[in-house]
Amino acid sequence: MTPADSLDAILAAHAGREGALLPILHDCSTAFGCVSADAEARIAMALNLSRAEVHGVVSFYHDFRERADARPCVQICRAEACQARGVEALIAGAEQSAGDKVRLEPVYCLGLCAVGPAARVVTSGMGDTLHARLDGAALARLIAAQIGAA
Repeated sequence: MTPADSLDAILAAHAGREGALLPILHDCSTAFGCVSADAEARIAMALNLSRAEVHGVVSFYHDFRERADARPCVQICRAEACQARGVEALIAGAEQSAGDKVRLEPVYCLGLCAVGPAARVVTSGMGDTLHARLDGAALARLIAAQIGAA
């Protein structure tokens, strides 16, 4: 199946659905790792929207990318509760551990406020995993595991 066929299948799965833009963008992002300019144009046409409207949504939400990034992703909660529990002190070490091999992304609340600092390992199509009560060593091990899994 070609990428065009996959996008056709995604669009067909949501045909006639009210409010289909976000579900289509999520499915596209899962399938391709990004929402390319070509995909934006085809989605816009299928939903009778302007390309600017679709691009505005893609560029607004941090979950959507215009180009695929094959690196593993670790999202680190930077919300107030995790800040109060010391996450800011872990960031420099996490960046050093990740280097250019793991993409670190800030997120603002993973819902683990009582057991922070917290992180989520994003694994496309396999389900994300949450990690809580992180300290510098635990976060470094988590990042190293993603490097080993890549």
